[in-house]
This record gives sequence, C-alpha cells and structure tokens, in this order.
Amino acid sequence: MLFQHSLPSAVLGYAPPYTLVRSGLRDDPSQRSSSQGDKGASDTRQSKQVQKEATKAYAIFRNLALGRYDLLMSTSRSWAAKHEEYKAFGVNSKLDLDREVKLFRNSIERACDLASEKHAVSRSENPLFWALRNAFVENDISGLTEEVVLAFQNFLMRSRFPKNIAATHRNIADFRFPYEWFPATRALQRTIHLHVGPTNSGKTYNALKALENAKSGIYAGPLRLLAHEVYTRFLAKGKKCALVTGEEQRIPENEDNYFRSCTVEMTPLNLPVDVAVIDEIQMIGDAERGWAWTQAFLGVQAKEVHLCGEERAVELIQSICATIGDKCVITRYNRLNPLECMTESLHNSWKNLQKGDAVVSFSRVGIHAIKRQIEAATGRRCAMVYGSLPPETRAQQAALFNDPDNDYDYLVASDAIGMGLNLEIKRVVFEQTHKNTKGGFRVMTTSEIKQIGGRAGRYRTARQAAASEPKLGINEQGAVPTPKAGQPGLVTAMEDSDLSIVREGFAREPEPIRTAGIQPPPSAVERFSSYFPPNTPFSYIIARLRDIARTSSRFHLCFLGEMLSIADLIQPFPMSVYDRCVFLNAPVFLREGSGALVVQAFARCISTMEGGDLVDIPEVNLELLDLGEEAFRHDPAELLRQLETLHKTITLYLWLSYRYSGVFRSQNLAFHVKGLVEARIDAYLSNININVHKRRAHMELGRKKALESKRQKKRVLGEEDMTDVPRHELPGEWNEEGHEEPLFSDPGELREITRLAPNTGRAKSGRSHRDHARASH
Repeated sequence: MLFQHSLPSAVLGYAPPYTLVRSGLRDDPSQRSSSQGDKGASDTRQSKQVQKEATKAYAIFRNLALGRYDLLMSTSRSWAAKHEEYKAFGVNSKLDLDREVKLFRNSIERACDLASEKHAVSRSENPLFWALRNAFVENDISGLTEEVVLAFQNFLMRSRFPKNIAATHRNIADFRFPYEWFPATRALQRTIHLHVGPTNSGKTYNALKALENAKSGIYAGPLRLLAHEVYTRFLAKGKKCALVTGEEQRIPENEDNYFRSCTVEMTPLNLPVDVAVIDEIQMIGDAERGWAWTQAFLGVQAKEVHLCGEERAVELIQSICATIGDKCVITRYNRLNPLECMTESLHNSWKNLQKGDAVVSFSRVGIHAIKRQIEAATGRRCAMVYGSLPPETRAQQAALFNDPDNDYDYLVASDAIGMGLNLEIKRVVFEQTHKNTKGGFRVMTTSEIKQIGGRAGRYRTARQAAASEPKLGINEQGAVPTPKAGQPGLVTAMEDSDLSIVREGFAREPEPIRTAGIQPPPSAVERFSSYFPPNTPFSYIIARLRDIARTSSRFHLCFLGEMLSIADLIQPFPMSVYDRCVFLNAPVFLREGSGALVVQAFARCISTMEGGDLVDIPEVNLELLDLGEEAFRHDPAELLRQLETLHKTITLYLWLSYRYSGVFRSQNLAFHVKGLVEARIDAYLSNININVHKRRAHMELGRKKALESKRQKKRVLGEEDMTDVPRHELPGEWNEEGHEEPLFSDPGELREITRLAPNTGRAKSGRSHRDHARASH
C-alpha cells in the first residue's frame, strides 16, 4: 500500500499543474499576456496593465494570508492551546513563541511583497508565497489555513538538522522514479493497449472482450458499481470471478484461478495475470486520488494491460511507456452516434421533460426528491439509478427505464451514469453544474460535463445488445470505423444559467493531462520519520516530506486532502508509522460531528490491538437502531444525519476489518448492522417530502457560491485565464462506500425536508440492538 501525499499546483489557476513549476517557470500573469517576442507597443501596454492588476491582487492576498495567520496565532495555535506541541519543535516558553511568531510574520510579508513588487511567484524564487497561494487555489480558506500552520512548523524546524541529515532527508524524498517501486513488474515485457475516445464509443467493450478471452485477468474501475457490473457479467458467462473493494471481498470458494473485479486502489500488484483492464485512465491526473491509477498502471503484473479513457491521457501514457520499456498500442474510437448540446433549458419546469430523459443529481436525497417532484408534476413514473442501490434493484430500475412499453418515462440518476451504465438515455438534463467539496462549492470541470452529458443517446440499446452483440472491430489503422449515425443524443439543463456552463464545457476541449499522481511508499515515510523527535506531530512529518520531495516532470505528489487532520486525530495513540499510513488512506468522515470521535476510537483499538468488537466500542451508535421516527419528530432530518453517520462508521469498521482482522473481529455482525441501517435509510428516503421552493433556493445558493469562489480566486490571485484542467474529477465521493454518491451533498440540503411520512419507524422490541448483538456474539 502506498500513502497519499500532496504537491499543490504550481500555477495560479487552472493551467496545467506541476510541470511549469518543475521547469522553473513562473505562472506570472504578466508573462501569460505577453508573447515571446516583441509584439509592439500595444502588447507592452497590455503587459503593464496585467502587471498592475497582478500587483493589486497579490496585495489583497497578502492581507488575507496575514489576517489568517494572526487569527490562528491568537486562538487555536496560541501557546495556551499548543504548548506541548511547540516543545517538540524546541520552543519552550511563551516568550520564545512570541519571538518566532513575529519573525515568521515578517517572512510572510517579505514573500508577498516579493510577489507583488517583483512578480516572483515560482517555487524556486518564492517558495513560501508559492505554497500559500497554491493551497488557497486547491482548497480555499481551509487550504490556506492548513498551509500557514505547516509553514510555521517548517519555520520552527529551520535550524534543527545539520547539513548531512538534511541531505539524507532530500535523498529519502527523491520520488523521481516511481516505476522503480515495482521491480517484479519491470522485469516483464508488457504490452499496453490504450483505448481512447469519447463516451459511448465502445472502447471499454473491446477491452473487456480481451479480458473475457484471457485465461486470467483483472478489471480495475473507479466505482464499486462498475466493479460489480463486470463481476456480474463474468459470473453470467460462467467464469469464476472475485469482487474486491475496500469494504467488501467476495472470493470464490475452493478456487485457485479466478478473475478479479476491483475498485482501482485494490488492484493486486503481486499477481501475474494475462490481461488487466484499467478503466477511466484519465483519472491518473486527479489531484488527490490519481495515485491509485498510477499504482495500478505501473504495478499490475499483466502481459497485456488495457487502459480505457480519454484522448487527453495519450501523450502522458506514451511517455511513461517509453521510459519503462513497455510497448504502447493506441486504438482510437469514434462516438457511435452524434451528440448535441441544446440551446434551451427546461426553464425550471419538470413538465418540459420528454420520454427518455435522464436528470442528473449528486446526492441520494436529491435523487429521491427529484423523483417525487417529477412524478407529481407529470403523472408518469420515474426510475432511479445510483451507485449505492442494491445491484438487483439497480438492474431492475434500469430495465424499467429501458423498456419503452411501460409508463416509466424518466430516469433520475447520480453522476455514475457517466461511468458507463447501459441505459437508453435520449437526453441528459443537468439539475445543477456545481459540486460541494471540502473546500466549498465549485463549478464542474469540462471533463465532468462531457463525461456525464456524453451518455445521452446510445448506438445500440440494451435490448439490442442482448439480442446480438455489436461488432466494434478495429481496422488496419488501429481505429474503430465510424458507424452509420443514429439519433443524436441531446444535453440540456434545468436552468438557463446552468445551460450556459454546459454549453461552454461542450464548446472546448479539456487540457491534456500533464502528470500522473503518486504517493510515497510507507518505507520512505518510516525512514523519514525516524529522523524526528518522538513527539513530533505526524502531520508535520508527512507535510515536510511533501515540501522537500522531488518528482519528475511527468508525476505529481497527490494533494493531502484530509490526511493532516487524520494524522492529528490519531497522534495521541502509540502506533507504528505503517499503521498511521494505513489510517491515512481509510474512508474517514470528518465533516460529521462524531466522525473525529469514531476515528479516535478505532485508532485506540489499533494502538492497543484489542477492544475491536463492534458492541464494545461505545462510539458506534448502535442504540440509534432502537429509536423510531417519533424520537425525531421535531427535526426529521436529524434521524437521516445520524443514520448516515452510523452507516459511515460501519463502513470504516469493515474497511479496517480487512486490514486488522485480529482486532476488528465482528465483520459478520458489521455486515448485518450495515444492512439494517441501509434499510432504514431507504425507508426514510422513500417516504420524505421535499419543499420544492426550499430546494430551488438551496440550489441557487450553491450555484452562487461556486461562481463566487471562482471570482474570488481571480480577484485574490489575479487570474486572467481560468483554464480548465484535471483536478478533482472522480464521480461520487472517494470516502463513500464504493466511492459512490453521498447521501446528501451538504447539511443545507436536509433543510428541504418538510415532513416524514408514517410507517418508517422501527418495530418495537424488548431488547436493544446492542444487547442482541452482544448476546449473539
């Protein structure tokens, strides 16, 4: 297992990350506006104007950074709050801390002044400003806050190590050659088949045919939903197959040779096979989770590796293949039917829906709310498809929608439809074009819009494909011939403002992927941490490793995400560096209030290697299963919040049970509890009413926040060009079970719930679920 790390983008906005910085180039707005040669007085005036705007923007950012620093040092990072931590950095009194605080404030001022006056903003010229700025770009104010803390810790450690130890640190942090981490794979002569093309072009179909015809193989995809689709497909064809995700493993009994269908981070790297298929390879460039695709690509021991994805990944994959000596064969695909972006939205009325429409939402609460709204407004039935539905239910709902002879005219689905589900969609309708992330609301990327919208229209329907499989052969030029065009797929949005964003996305091409994500092996982290005092915060150690890391121009260290917060939560519990690295990759949930307590409870179990029985962990709220809806009549949404928290708790328990089976021994009980919780959530969702006006107001608020965030970055950082490149493009949420859609996108979405219909409470019982579980255990 590798552990995820971060190297923030080196550019102000959305220009290709990492490459410019490692080449020593500035991302200076003045340079972006002027040509390489002298283009005359007009260009000179334009350059001066852009420099003036950049100077003004950097001055604003200076005040923002200093204000955040002053607030931290007077509150959460004061001597009273963190004196024990400061002693580990060699600061032994408040007087010493006050002196260091003043000195570092001067450093921030000088760094911002250097950017403002000299336009020195690159990592080599102005590393402190570069780090602060890119943390803000990556994660808004929360990212800037974390980076200020880490930069101050770096400042405190500036003279703690002699030169020879500092040189050793740099050697440990040399990650320029990650392909050398997989020596057994490098000894193979692999052939890389790169299948690239737009959505609905047949590229994954041909890759899976190669896998089916092999004697052994692996499928690796971004979602449990897709892994389960392949798993079911292989079982239906009489092939032995295992399903392997982070939270669930179904292994054929008494079998030695079988196929494996995995989520990508679970790809086995020590198993020789004939064929491996890695889906959605463009996600190798994701800022936070790209490491999982890089690890699978570089490490899987397959004679043939089939990579499926977008054209923008070709140059990077070709370059890496040339370096590692793997043969690269590229097959380009054409879309099997045309695609059109409409000029008119639905004007926020479900009555404007047409048979075959699929409405896309990003949470389960949203999906259920839209279903009820559509059926109330149209009098027709609406099917639902999303990742966390039971596979049998999902298949049934898809079949109802695909059948033209019933009254299921519409579909509401999560963004999982962008990942290849076989649905007969005539038109894709975006309910929204913004997403909520840890850093706040953001506008969807070009790639996300095209991936989801591209599911409109299918060359062959599901029934036709079942009757006679399409022949998507490859010609002598290594391309799939364009078939006779069918009916075009259509794309639109509910609101005019969202449609303009969709049209803008379809009018441009995403930037090529410049770098592949990596994260260092635990062995490197263990070596690095051995040079620090025992009480040094682990969050600082991994952040310091990030800061001094060296990578080549084709790789980037993945963004830390919530890893620093996790590291701080488990800091009080003694455990090995390897165990800490395992925890950093766990599907934790820190947005919920009790999430931190659950993480610490499980960390305590690992630290002591005992106490991991589910019924013996008080932070696992099993008592919730004994409460009916009457206990939440004053706040119906609170029941849903607590059910979701319990579900995430059990999911984390199951994830850990596959890695610490001797500690977390209640796996069967955990699966049983998980089923009970999911049944309660499904019953809740099927019986809620949503206030339509509140939902629209909430959507509008999210839309405004996303656009304001984009404008704020431009105002504070002086961005002239908001070029769109891969950042966080994974569907669903990585820390959700199976990496699928969240229950709700943010707590505000739950305020739309107006009442809970009856008959969704639990049946009365004499004993609590915890007592029942303890007795059976």
